[in-house]
Amino acid sequence: MSDEPKLHVIEWDMMDRNKFLSLTVVNSLFLRSVLYPLVLVKTRLQVQRQNSVYTGSLDAFRKIIRSEGFCGLYKGFWINSIQVFSGITYIATYEKTRDLVTNYTNISDSKAKAFLSGGISSAMSQTLIIPFDVISQHIMVALNTRRNYDNKLPASQLKSTFFKPLSLNQNDVRRYGIAIAITRQLYRENGLRSFYRGYFATLVCFVPSSACWWMLYQHFNEFLFGTTMAQNMPYMLLNCVSGTLSGAAVSIMTNPLDLLRANIQVHRPSSYKSAVKYLWKEDKWRIFNKGLSARLTQSCLSSALIVVGYETMKRFSVDEKYRDQVRW
Repeated sequence: MSDEPKLHVIEWDMMDRNKFLSLTVVNSLFLRSVLYPLVLVKTRLQVQRQNSVYTGSLDAFRKIIRSEGFCGLYKGFWINSIQVFSGITYIATYEKTRDLVTNYTNISDSKAKAFLSGGISSAMSQTLIIPFDVISQHIMVALNTRRNYDNKLPASQLKSTFFKPLSLNQNDVRRYGIAIAITRQLYRENGLRSFYRGYFATLVCFVPSSACWWMLYQHFNEFLFGTTMAQNMPYMLLNCVSGTLSGAAVSIMTNPLDLLRANIQVHRPSSYKSAVKYLWKEDKWRIFNKGLSARLTQSCLSSALIVVGYETMKRFSVDEKYRDQVRW
């Protein structure tokens, strides 16, 4: 048995990068397919007027499945799945930034490196994926006019529960499908700017979220690895606990920002100020917990799965000379 110290962090220069990035694509697509229904439910809860359609996450799941079938939970999935390529950008930028900070700066604190790298990687990836995110969100909240979510709401009222919807050209919908019809309508309304609506709100939401997530992940890892129980527990389990705790903390801290982002992208208000005023008028203090149950569930589950996938990929990709130092 090797007496070499075990690695807690597998760095960028310790891996076969091509193998690592290839595995990242597969892992990212798998995670999106598992978590997408939670993302869709969270988005619909966030952009509805008060509780006009759904009273909560479970109610949303039941009504969507009843009205649209199981496939309704995956409305917009294929557009959203294009974002898998941004996942490569995100992970590669995070790892490379950590490597550059380690080798070319005086920053030695691991949490500071994680915070900086997480923020930069998020800014890079969000710039690439926002157009697809905007289209995907419009598909998520597009109402099926042939069905009714709730017998208590007549169709005339149901159409107004998500205010200022896109006025889609029905010929485009029939000819091209809803995804291309939405894309064409967005471009008609405001050109390329339509696809970057809410860009600033997205950065304000996701850059701090990503930075804090990686910082907290590093913090919880260091804390757990420093305890006596770590000697007898799998490292992957400790990583998973750290990721889940980080996801929960960040979700609670940034929920109002995520709510603002979703509403700006879907409802298309005239300004950020009007969006904030509208949300406060409609929901008051509920902005801190609107859609939070779905977001917490999604974030905790995704954080756990992301960590398992991320740490597994790194262990499979580690160079031969470091394999004896890797502990599962």
